[in-house]
Amino acid sequence: MHDQPSVSELVQAVKNFVDETAMPQLEGRAGFHARVASNVLATILRDLEARTDNDEQEKTRLLRLLKNEAVSEDLSELNSQLQEKIRSGDFGIDSVPLMEHLKKTAIAQLKVDQPNYSALATALKE
Repeated sequence: MHDQPSVSELVQAVKNFVDETAMPQLEGRAGFHARVASNVLATILRDLEARTDNDEQEKTRLLRLLKNEAVSEDLSELNSQLQEKIRSGDFGIDSVPLMEHLKKTAIAQLKVDQPNYSALATALKE
C-alpha cells in the first residue's frame, strides 16, 4: 500500500526547505521574500489544522443566532443571511449575541492569520 503525504505534510516539507536550506543562503530582497514565503506557509498550516473546527463552530453560532430563520446549513449562505439581517436592521451593534459571534469569529481568524498579535492574548482571556 502506498500512503501519500497529506497536504499538511507537503506544505511542512516546503516550509522546512525554505527555512533550513533556502533562507540561510539568501540575503537582502531574496531573503525577505523567503521569510514572507515561510510565514505564508505557516499560515496555511494553521488554517489546515483549524479550518474544520472553526467552520463548524461558526456554523453552530450562526444557526443559533438565526434561530428558526436559517434557510440552509451552508456556511456561506448562513453568512449571507446574517449580512442581510444586519443590512435590514434586524441585528444592530446593540445585539449582544451578534457581537459575541463576530468577536469569536474574528478571534478564530486571528489565531490562524496573526497568532502573535499582541491583543489576541487579551481577547482570549475575556
